[in-house]
Amino acid sequence: MKVGVNSAGIVGLMLFLFGCGQLAKTSTVKQNSDSASQNQIGAMLDSFNVAAAKADYDRYFSFFADDAIFIGTDATEHWDKQRYMLWAKPYFDKKRTWSFTSIQRHIYMGKAGDIAWFDELLNTQMKICRGSGVVVRQGGIWKVQQYVLSMTVPNSQTKKVVEQKAVEEDAIIKELISR
Repeated sequence: MKVGVNSAGIVGLMLFLFGCGQLAKTSTVKQNSDSASQNQIGAMLDSFNVAAAKADYDRYFSFFADDAIFIGTDATEHWDKQRYMLWAKPYFDKKRTWSFTSIQRHIYMGKAGDIAWFDELLNTQMKICRGSGVVVRQGGIWKVQQYVLSMTVPNSQTKKVVEQKAVEEDAIIKELISR
């Protein structure tokens, strides 16, 4: 798979994980302007996570806009919706998906009320991850336009993590710089 220079970096994939999910029990919604929309977005993100946990392929991908982008935890994972669907299909077919539960969420509304962005901490099989992205209102329904999944690294562990990933990511960096 080709990696684009603008691929948003610290990304990986949530698809090789297993599980069943539940609705987020703790959700912090920032009160900017439209709390009804923020609540709708929060409920949509919870349902999005449940669909993945239940390996409900059609429902999960219905939450994405047609031209959505998914960015995973691996630096090579920068996919449009169609490529992401192709990649994910075998995992959903085998019911070997992932279970993410929001443990903290922030939602920010654009001034026009038809776009919002979010960040959240997720309880996952990879321990704490961060999901972030952009959602857009299309026909009165909130859709994920861009989703970024990243693993968190405690500051006290950064040196060890960098040492472990250096060889593999140095090769990626070299390839991207040479383009």
